[in-house]
Amino acid sequence: MLKPICVPCQRFYRCKKNGRYFIEAAPNGSDALPGRADPSDWHPYKLWSGDLWECPDCGAEIISGVGLEPISVQHEQPRFGELLQTLVPDGFQVNDC
Repeated sequence: MLKPICVPCQRFYRCKKNGRYFIEAAPNGSDALPGRADPSDWHPYKLWSGDLWECPDCGAEIISGVGLEPISVQHEQPRFGELLQTLVPDGFQVNDC
């Protein structure tokens, strides 16, 4: 597999951290805006792991190499909240569908 490429810098990204855990959120309602517009409109839904990559020139970061299945899903795992606090202490959450 070819490394991800930063188009503006014309450089390959460098792997910064393998196993970067993150939360996929679900909207609380149909009017939830994606991203960081209003995080309170979203709630943790799935726990994932991927690899964090960084462009050596501009410092842009991406997550790639995510598995096909989440590590945990809220309604299927009674200890979901514990897992989030343990594996994602910084609370990095993707608010998008």
